[in-house]
Amino acid sequence: MTSEEVREGVTLTNLDRPLFDDAGVTKRELVDYLDAVSGRIVPALRGRPLSVVRVRAGQAPFMQKNVSKNAPPWVRTVKVWAETSRREISYVLCDDRRTLLWLAGQRAVEYHPGLTLAGREAHPTHLVLDLDPPPGDGFRAAVGAALLVRQALAGAGLAGAVKTSGAKGLHVFVPVEAEADMADVAAATRALAARAERLDPALATTAFIREDRGGKVFLDSTRAGGATVVAAYSPRVRPGVPVSFPVAWSDLDRVAPGDFTVRTAVAALGEGDPWAAAMPAPQRLPADLIAEGHTIPVARVQAMHEGKRRARARRESP
Repeated sequence: MTSEEVREGVTLTNLDRPLFDDAGVTKRELVDYLDAVSGRIVPALRGRPLSVVRVRAGQAPFMQKNVSKNAPPWVRTVKVWAETSRREISYVLCDDRRTLLWLAGQRAVEYHPGLTLAGREAHPTHLVLDLDPPPGDGFRAAVGAALLVRQALAGAGLAGAVKTSGAKGLHVFVPVEAEADMADVAAATRALAARAERLDPALATTAFIREDRGGKVFLDSTRAGGATVVAAYSPRVRPGVPVSFPVAWSDLDRVAPGDFTVRTAVAALGEGDPWAAAMPAPQRLPADLIAEGHTIPVARVQAMHEGKRRARARRESP
């Protein structure tokens, strides 16, 4: 076996080198895994501006948005204006196996697609809640919070699918109708987080400032607008290279994040695509949910103002 090979016209090199420090796997294992799940992960990436987290020997992992200058001419891209940085970014569109293999050859480990399709940046396809447990072994608490979110969804006449984040938490995805407006989807996300928090405020919180969370699971409602969320089946840059993996609601109590890695996930998948199978059809967001959300301040903005207020109070205290 050589350390170089060609797959679908893509030259892959240095395959037998460690992927990164503490990875415990080689670049070949990353490529083999992504190739094995290409029929499942590509549908989750197709048509969406893609950011990736890459690793290079001797460097810290970094997120890349702009396509590499050495990208082959067949790699499709889309230009999107970034309001925060006031510039145009050329994102990769990972629409096929060949592009995925090229990205893997570039040591792209994590795949973070946008929540909108190229050319439809004003209309998110999904509402997403990111459930972030407190430090330590908090996954069981994240499971409890996910069930609160499911209950809040059901109360609004909605349904969603859940997956591990590949780190320590969970993501709940709710597909929304094609014409859903970005501001309304963001508002509905805030309202769902608030409703889930009210179901068990001892377990879950919407407090954006970390010191205010009190050891509770953070229901992050800020994954809207131009945000990205790691794709189902994407590996993560962590020891053992875990992957973000779909889980049936009924199985949440029986899994742990470490169960799914680039070495174990393919066998756990079998022949199917559980993420596609679990995803409900796009849904209309209830008007009362949207209206409630528009009364809730945007968490990041509220936290920024609160941070400034606290800093000012510290400066003025005797």
